[in-house]
Amino acid sequence: MNVIDRDTARAIPPALDEAQHAVVPPAERQQSRRLKPLLSLLPYVARYRWQAIAALMALVIAAVTTLLVPIAVRRMIDFGFSRESANLIDSYFAVMIVIVAVLALASASRFYLVTTLGERIVADLREGVFGHLVSLSLAYFDEAKTGELVSRLTADTTQIKAAVGASVSIALRNSVLFIGAATMMVVTSPRLSAFVLAAIPVIVLPLYGFGRAVRRRSRWAQDTLADATAYASEMIGAVRVLQALIAIFLVFASVVVVLWVGAQDVLTGRMSAGRLSQFVLYAVFAAAGLGQLSEVWGELSQASGAAERLFEILNLRPAIVPPLRPIALPEPPRGEVAFVDVRFSYPARSASSALGGVSFVVRQGERVAIVGPSGAGKSTIFHLILRYYDPSSGVAKFDGVPLVDVDPLALRRRIALVPQEAIVFAASIRDNIRFGRPEASDPEVERAAELAHALEFISLLPEKFDTTVGERGVTLSGGERQRIAIARAILRGAPLLLLDEATSALDAESETLVRDALGRLMQGRTTLVIAHRLATVLSCDRILVMEAGRIVEEGSHQTLVAAGGLYARLARLQFQP
Repeated sequence: MNVIDRDTARAIPPALDEAQHAVVPPAERQQSRRLKPLLSLLPYVARYRWQAIAALMALVIAAVTTLLVPIAVRRMIDFGFSRESANLIDSYFAVMIVIVAVLALASASRFYLVTTLGERIVADLREGVFGHLVSLSLAYFDEAKTGELVSRLTADTTQIKAAVGASVSIALRNSVLFIGAATMMVVTSPRLSAFVLAAIPVIVLPLYGFGRAVRRRSRWAQDTLADATAYASEMIGAVRVLQALIAIFLVFASVVVVLWVGAQDVLTGRMSAGRLSQFVLYAVFAAAGLGQLSEVWGELSQASGAAERLFEILNLRPAIVPPLRPIALPEPPRGEVAFVDVRFSYPARSASSALGGVSFVVRQGERVAIVGPSGAGKSTIFHLILRYYDPSSGVAKFDGVPLVDVDPLALRRRIALVPQEAIVFAASIRDNIRFGRPEASDPEVERAAELAHALEFISLLPEKFDTTVGERGVTLSGGERQRIAIARAILRGAPLLLLDEATSALDAESETLVRDALGRLMQGRTTLVIAHRLATVLSCDRILVMEAGRIVEEGSHQTLVAAGGLYARLARLQFQP
């Protein structure tokens, strides 16, 4: 399910079709740089607007109180060291203590608020990206790399968390501090300000170029990972350090010049010692602010590259979407399937045909097997029934309604699938079975397990149904995992059952138990079986024999054996010693 809300969706740029894959053309990447990809995060920040406003207020208070320190120092030097004003020292020190206390409180509040804000935004972003990923059709995952997607969900969001949780706050604080300090420098001494401010263009102008280099290397690092990541990270770090060193060196060099010129002014009486001290402190604040701003610029550029990669995923539009006016499936459900001259090619292999003019009908309550050599198109039929893909031409129907006119979620609620390799999650057995129907009660879950012959091994586990089975059900045997999958299908109670030969990789004892469970599952349901071992098709009403994407034979086991075609040849290979 897509968890991106409407406000966020409106802020995301127009979507790309999955046919364009996850790779954005270079021209579009350049455009996204000009539009600053980090701005795409604003809808996520808006969800916590009051926390963001509070953090901004704390940031401004901290910066303003910092700028008050030089004024207090100036007055203390100019007026606090004379005999007749000795009592002013105590007053100014008291004021300094209050300023420091306010500064500490505001800084602590800012740190707490921006840290929690970063965590919440990244949690929402990860949820949004993951929710959007699972809404994409199989055509996208045919070409996408799992490691690449995991990297985007983890490494890229970590980059963004660092930016939102710290770098943005530091950049804003130092921007306010630098602007405020530069302004107060001009107010204090326009003449001396010229020496310091003259160094600023030399610092700021390279930042844009450095930022683009960092953004480019950051994206390269995230895209190529491994050794390239280590090398690019060193390059990024070098650029960041270089920026900070240049900024600090130039501004502090200007401060040295200011001290020399200012000392001359103090000696000649054109400036008081307190005023010079105030100016120097503001110059130091400006240097520190600009130096840190140069450093976080690189971090923000890295986060910009990460945001760009994440929003490439969010901008993808699923190839399979619900129709604008979906047709409701009839009630009560029958579970009938019909293919009429269906042709199909996988998007990743568009040059080769997976199905070529396939037509068949499966009636309510009928058991139909699909057999054939590998690559014949058996699994493709299941993919089209589940509407993971749409046919290139022809019509596929469920209960008389064309699948393209049905909401995919409504369709899949009426289908239960037992794959060849059961999917078991790192959760409890109860939760794994309940995955078939999340609203099911505990007694219903336990009854489904009993019908699937799963209760026999579940009762021997230390925590029974609450036992966690590990990642991919690593603590269970193959037969136990299959019985969990069958229990899940029983609990679902769907009118159409799709079986991708669930016993082909099991030992004899497990196969017997699973076959019995499957027999109970198929009772009263329309069933389509992909058979790898022909022994499983003997009880089916009809058999569809496929070869090279076409149905080449159809009939019962006896009829097909007597016909002497492909099925008879397969039967001889499996049944004769």
